[in-house]
Amino acid sequence: MKRLLLLLSLFAALQCPAQRPLPITGSWINLFYQDVRNKYSNPEHLDNTSPEFWRAKVEQMRRFGIEYIVFMAVANEGLADYPSRIMPHAYRDDNESPVSAIIDEAEKHGMKVFLSIGWAENQDDNLKRPEILNRQLAIMEELADIYGNSKAFYGWYLPVEDCLGPVLPESSVTAINRLVEKVRVLTPGKKTMISPYGFFCSDFDNPKFAEQIGKLKVDIIAYQDEAGCVREEYPLPRLRENWKKISKIHENSGIELWANCELFTWEKGTNSRSSALIPASMYRIAGQLQAATDGGVKKIISFMTCGIIDDGTDNFVLGQPVLSKVVADEYGKWKKGDEKYLLLEKSLSGLLKNNVYDAANPLFDNVFGDENPNNKAWQKIPAGYKEFIVRTDKSRKLYLRFLNCGKKNISVPYKVSLSAVNADGAKTLCSVHNVESFPNNLHDTWIDGIVLDIPENTPRVIIGIFADTTVMIDEIVVGTGIQ
Repeated sequence: MKRLLLLLSLFAALQCPAQRPLPITGSWINLFYQDVRNKYSNPEHLDNTSPEFWRAKVEQMRRFGIEYIVFMAVANEGLADYPSRIMPHAYRDDNESPVSAIIDEAEKHGMKVFLSIGWAENQDDNLKRPEILNRQLAIMEELADIYGNSKAFYGWYLPVEDCLGPVLPESSVTAINRLVEKVRVLTPGKKTMISPYGFFCSDFDNPKFAEQIGKLKVDIIAYQDEAGCVREEYPLPRLRENWKKISKIHENSGIELWANCELFTWEKGTNSRSSALIPASMYRIAGQLQAATDGGVKKIISFMTCGIIDDGTDNFVLGQPVLSKVVADEYGKWKKGDEKYLLLEKSLSGLLKNNVYDAANPLFDNVFGDENPNNKAWQKIPAGYKEFIVRTDKSRKLYLRFLNCGKKNISVPYKVSLSAVNADGAKTLCSVHNVESFPNNLHDTWIDGIVLDIPENTPRVIIGIFADTTVMIDEIVVGTGIQ
């Protein structure tokens, strides 16, 4: 009987589809233009205090699926975007403040808001300076008094973005906990969240790392995944391992583990205040969401959706022209389960299997590469034209998996053709496809792909690859369970 129950449970497990990655349900809002990074997301000469503008963007975020709104800052350089009594206002006093407009609109839609206590001075606030810490505490007191009864007020974002690596310094622990203690006295029951950077250089295996995290009194840590900042040449492969390590550390910490997935890339240089933030490829983003979900995070939020991804449906269009809407549309396809993203997810999770298996042929061996051109699974195809003859095994789908790495001049082919070969060897051209290549690939590496339909009663096909750069392909997947 026990053996039968075990077999039934294994059968049920095989029938259950893999969990899809968590969607993005939170976004920072950046009220102030600060430098060229905000060129498209919050343009310098725009009236960034307009309540109508921010109400429209909150409504857009709601359509995008955002539940949590996080203020990056409510004041900057001595000017407040809320009705402060200790600072002059950045907005016209005959207007509603942008903070009030955002919170009111969020309340209408049942959204949750994290208020910020920055900036006491500017985006480089240093909490080691007593005057900065005291001003942030004063901002907190004012905000609690003004917005404490709002149904949308969910918690506090504490902008203590010190580096985690190799371990969180004691000065950061002290500053964070002092702010948390103030929150618990001033607004009991409200959540506290920090979003530190330094994932790439953190020493997760050092017991001191877990010890420092364990000292924190915050409710939520939304770690920056740094895929946009590209702190290392190929961040995604190691990011998968890091999420699993930090998840293990959080198991006994009492602190919720969230991911802050960066949806941006850079127009010019990386991590530069003179380079604008622009939208990353949805393929790269899909890899980030998969890594965070497989790593055990509870929620995925992002710095930021507002001004990076924009569907262009309101009167206040932000983001890089054309491509911000492209990514918004692609994210919609991803949420609906477009097969090219489902196949990518299955391959990243080790669940994709080739119906035509050949251990001796690297394109049919069920060995998939990661987002690194040095991975031995990737097969290099030089620029020009290349043909592959493929046995179809009566399947009706093909999935070609490519690497996209602009900084190494590796891209997808510009066209792929499919020809049927009958039992007598006669060849018939069936289809020709454009392979769209997302142009924001200056700094990033991601896995791309194309799905092809195979005509009925076709024992073999010829795949033609047309390329003007080096192409890397790791697998021609026949079947895939999506026919």
